[in-house]
Amino acid sequence: MKTYLQRMRAIALGWGAVGLVYGSSSILQRQGVVLQESALDRMMPYNPHGVWLYLSFFVLIPLTYASIELRQLPWLTRAMQLCAAICMVVFMLWPTTLMFPPIVGHSASDMAMRLLAAGDTTQNCLPSLHGALTLLCAWALLDRKRPWRSLLALLWGLGIAYATVQTRRHLSADLSAGMLLGLICGYLSYRLCSRPTTSASTAASCNAVTAHTISTQSPPP
Repeated sequence: MKTYLQRMRAIALGWGAVGLVYGSSSILQRQGVVLQESALDRMMPYNPHGVWLYLSFFVLIPLTYASIELRQLPWLTRAMQLCAAICMVVFMLWPTTLMFPPIVGHSASDMAMRLLAAGDTTQNCLPSLHGALTLLCAWALLDRKRPWRSLLALLWGLGIAYATVQTRRHLSADLSAGMLLGLICGYLSYRLCSRPTTSASTAASCNAVTAHTISTQSPPP
């Protein structure tokens, strides 16, 4: 029960902070700058059927919090909070939007796209929090001792990234900025763990996560 509460607290503080920023900024910000498609975007034409992979993001996040070791929770939570803080500044100072394609079909995918569009903000495009959080979750799930889980996490993350552009919820520039943000915030989270003012218990947890990540990325001796 204690472990369950720890995980619920971590997801509330991490993912919850992102949701708070995403929702509140869309109410307070001015009209966004319209981003234009690039040649790379045109290589990935709009397809509503990608919505299911796009929506699997909302499964990946809680599954990651439920699957990783307890010692990894402080790092992941802090990294998401950093993403939220940085995005709040960007969304307020430079809100962005894009030209969303019309949804004209009547398939299940089209219906899902309509529901998604109705519940989502038309702004907060760059950087893509979808991309940032997907990268952080894939990163957290990497484990040298669990190669199949690591491979699945990478493939799942890449699939979500592709679907994010395919469904035109973001453009490739948004996605690239979001993934870069995820990398930066993941690194900063490690750095914050090593500060002298950090409590011994938090530092121990973060150092364990750092060692875990290094072991997943280092080649065998």
